[in-house]
Amino acid sequence: MDPATTMGPLVSAAQLETVEKYVALGHEAGAECVAGGKRPDGFDKGYYYEPTIFDGVDNSMRIAQEEIFGPVVCVITYKDEEDAICIANDSMYGLGGAVWSKNEERAIAVARRLETGTVWINDYHLLNVRFPFGGYKQSGVGRELGPGGWRSISS
Repeated sequence: MDPATTMGPLVSAAQLETVEKYVALGHEAGAECVAGGKRPDGFDKGYYYEPTIFDGVDNSMRIAQEEIFGPVVCVITYKDEEDAICIANDSMYGLGGAVWSKNEERAIAVARRLETGTVWINDYHLLNVRFPFGGYKQSGVGRELGPGGWRSISS
């Protein structure tokens, strides 16, 4: 309940098991775990898991393609902007994404090409209740928030 907390436990024992399974899959696929990858020391109670970073990830790996819903991030290198867009769109999901750039026009141009429900620019996960939120492909269940979301549930 400390307002300074930026990361808490996972929601359940089942989700903790899921995250542990995906971390094992990352190791088996040959990705390099450069941070985290285990329960933190001294947290025997609760469903805590260290923020985990995998490097050397290929976009075809399950840890890159499936939604883990845990503190796991995959580092995937790309050759150029076109390659980065292809990698980002090579997924059956598309709930949200982010583009980071010093050049706002370039960031907007890239964002327009991403197949995702919400694209943040130089930010991540800031939601405004005035605007609809939802995904593409197999992510999300339609649109939520804002007038568009209300219209979709009232029709």
